[in-house]
Amino acid sequence: MSDHLEPAADRTQEPVDDVRGSALVDWDFAAAAATRIAPAGPRASRREVADLVAELRSAAARAVEPVAQTAQLSTPPGTPEALVVDRAGWIRANCASMGAMLEPVLDEVVARKRTADRARAERAGRELPEIGATSQAISSKVTGTEVAGLLSWISTKVLGQYDLAPQGTPALMFVAPNVLAAERELEVDPGDFRLWVAVHEETHRVQFTAVPWLREHLIERARSMGTRIMPEPDHLGQRLREIAAALPGVLRGEEDITQVVATPEQREKLAEVTAVMSLLEGHADVVMDEVGPSVIPTVAWIRRRFTQRRKGAGNVDKLLRRLLGMEAKMRQYKDGAVFVRGVMDQVGVEGFNRVWTSPDTLPRPTEIADPQAWVARVHG
Repeated sequence: MSDHLEPAADRTQEPVDDVRGSALVDWDFAAAAATRIAPAGPRASRREVADLVAELRSAAARAVEPVAQTAQLSTPPGTPEALVVDRAGWIRANCASMGAMLEPVLDEVVARKRTADRARAERAGRELPEIGATSQAISSKVTGTEVAGLLSWISTKVLGQYDLAPQGTPALMFVAPNVLAAERELEVDPGDFRLWVAVHEETHRVQFTAVPWLREHLIERARSMGTRIMPEPDHLGQRLREIAAALPGVLRGEEDITQVVATPEQREKLAEVTAVMSLLEGHADVVMDEVGPSVIPTVAWIRRRFTQRRKGAGNVDKLLRRLLGMEAKMRQYKDGAVFVRGVMDQVGVEGFNRVWTSPDTLPRPTEIADPQAWVARVHG
């Protein structure tokens, strides 16, 4: 299912220096492997694909004005138009973004490991051998294969995404085969469903384009969190044993994978990032529900069917979601929406939008569950 779809080739990552953090992950290999193993998507005629692409682009354009009016935030003129991609296009774009996002983190991991290895070699009275190019290539491709497996699975789930693209120009993307598969599975009106998805994703775009500092802030916090979570080389074995011991609880749904991989100190920083993500997801859900009745006649039916779909995932699907932390993301929609509605009930949309003033006005972890505490802190 690729006719008339944007290849997103301009968003692939340029080759990077293999002697740095890229020695850990071969992103080009990961993108190629994930593209090969990802299912193509539902069957559709050329006409159906062309109509789907055209309507998704139209829905993206039609979502701009109602989102701006409801959120009281506007996407600036000149913002790139939405891309409509297939699963391969989504994979390539996300490999590029993941590589750019994680490269500083992986550089830090490589540097710390080399420093620890060098210290051990000096204590043993020997020189630290150089890492051979062949060993680097094999290692990076093994890791790239693991990344490819995850991306190929996720590429079948994502309906739309605002790609922050740390390496280049951010863009709004819709994954056409997934939209088509979802609307067929849910048995919803295709035109209404496509606009419903577009409204949610346009809200994410307006969050980052109307609030210029937010993108860099989130990228910096994510990189900082990644560096913090990476264990010191000497502690790697211990951390792996701890994670292995906790995995049964994760698979049973008793623990969150993000809580397993982090130390208590790291969890505090992780909670700050999670609070921001809850805000973004909850805000998008609230705007989507506010816009819905006026422009999407069947929005109530879509919401009901979509909520049932989230609950009805199969056992394997649920296990993968737990291991990837995606169930935590589902909670972010709910918790964030409660926060947004709680604040708006007290101070209205304009008062809520004080949240976008600076990093200091973003909700703190404890405030997500206590909107009144945020109102008291920010509004006085």
